[in-house]
Amino acid sequence: MDPLRTLWETFFDWDSMREALPEMITVGLPNTLILAVTAALLGSALGIVLAVAGISRTRWLRWPARVYTDVFRGLPAAATILLIGVGLAPLGMQVWGPNPYPLGILALSLIASAYIGEIFRSGIQSVEATQLEAARALGFSWGEAMRKVIIPQGIRRILPAWVNQLIALIKDSSLVYFLGLLASQRELFRIGQDYAANTGNQSALLLAGLFYLALTVPLTHAVNWIDRRLRHGRPATAPANDDPDDLDLALPGAAGGNQR
Repeated sequence: MDPLRTLWETFFDWDSMREALPEMITVGLPNTLILAVTAALLGSALGIVLAVAGISRTRWLRWPARVYTDVFRGLPAAATILLIGVGLAPLGMQVWGPNPYPLGILALSLIASAYIGEIFRSGIQSVEATQLEAARALGFSWGEAMRKVIIPQGIRRILPAWVNQLIALIKDSSLVYFLGLLASQRELFRIGQDYAANTGNQSALLLAGLFYLALTVPLTHAVNWIDRRLRHGRPATAPANDDPDDLDLALPGAAGGNQR
């Protein structure tokens, strides 16, 4: 029973969790959301550009998009964050001062755009070619057809995969602590790590993990529900009708029976 007791005392110290909880709510949670949501928006915008360039017939657009995607999908996230955050730190100091958040968001956005670009590309290419042909037959240019017909359908089809990438961004935001954060800039993982280092107990890290679960699990179920609604629409409901004569008219052959 000693290992179980050690595990319980190391990760389930309620006093340590209670001590770290206020700072995680007021500091860690907002910072984590700022990093993840901002990187997701910027990464999605750049990802759409990469997706369109990746399926372009012009090789000067297609090949750079593919090289970009291969590089940022192949590099570990920590290496990309250090490369951007440390390599561009002198420039960042001149532009916005000693705040590592912009460079951290930039690094996360570059990582996300490579994955989201492939997600969008697969969604766009899953739309039937006849959709594009029909749009062109109606007088749309290629760009208008992509923007108004193909891309909206592709985005709807890749919604679950896009949310999966958002979940990955929420977790990857913990790697920004490599760049060094002020007390007011710490995200959930960094706060849990600081409390664990100060108390010698890992319960605050477990609490940070519970916060990540509280963010990602409802998001997963919400997007599954939205995906089902998009695929199947609203459930069919029988119209309310209390008039017996109207019900008889609605039955097959009822009109013929009334005539006889």
